[in-house]
Amino acid sequence: MNTRTLTTSDGTVLALEEGGPRDADVTIVLVHGWTQDRRTWERVIPLLPSDVRYVRYDLRGHGKSAPPAPGGATIDRLADDLAEVIADAAPTGKVVLAGHSMGGMTIMALADRHPELVRTRVVGAAFVSTAASHLSRVTLGLPGVLGALAHRAERALADALTRYRRDRLPLGRSAARWGVRWLVFGRRPRRSDVAIAAEQLRCAHPAAVGAFRGEIARHDRRAALAVLADTPAVVMSGTADRLCSRRHARVIADHLELARLVLCPGAGHMLPQEREREVADELSALCRAAVTSRAA
Repeated sequence: MNTRTLTTSDGTVLALEEGGPRDADVTIVLVHGWTQDRRTWERVIPLLPSDVRYVRYDLRGHGKSAPPAPGGATIDRLADDLAEVIADAAPTGKVVLAGHSMGGMTIMALADRHPELVRTRVVGAAFVSTAASHLSRVTLGLPGVLGALAHRAERALADALTRYRRDRLPLGRSAARWGVRWLVFGRRPRRSDVAIAAEQLRCAHPAAVGAFRGEIARHDRRAALAVLADTPAVVMSGTADRLCSRRHARVIADHLELARLVLCPGAGHMLPQEREREVADELSALCRAAVTSRAA
């Protein structure tokens, strides 16, 4: 394993990690979601094939990466960052992309902004707990009036965070764990998983978190999925996900001709932690298919 930094074209410094054989036929690039960091994939990586190379990194404003400059907290910019990560850490060979939550949206934006890169290099894609559109009104799975109130409170909080000038969210460990446990996990999560997800939230840059929430609300990349229509793909969703429901997953799968839809009963939003074996199996299958197609 090698950890280093990458300075993007707009000067933002990203924390990056690489592992696996340098001469591997396939490199899998793992992209985490909103308010999290590359530790999202901690349970998945040891379960990947030993002959596959992996790259994971912290999105700008998350983990150990620098916060974006004003105007730099956009999903379009995340897509450009991903293109630069691929050019730097996987300049040749086949690439499988795996995106969780906002990471999946980043892959869609990559297809939109860098279609030639996707067509020529990407041989597999995994969309985990994500959506192509319709996230402007998040009710957190609550019905009626409660859902409307949750939506208003969530938007007000996001707006307030965009104006917050400190480097860490004003959350204690207990409050963060309680909120994360209810919001993004399904049935009977491991305490250690809740703790690490909460710590990732506390490490995220507040203003970036608020700005990216607005980006998620405006996100609509259904048309961009056409670039990936004939790419082998998997779309995974937890049936107890309060943020990106199985309906969102089905929309993505319907736009991808070679996609498999995988529903995980009782799981919430954090499939890389709650269902690490299933996620790793699906990613491994994409990598094996890429190697087989190369041999053929």
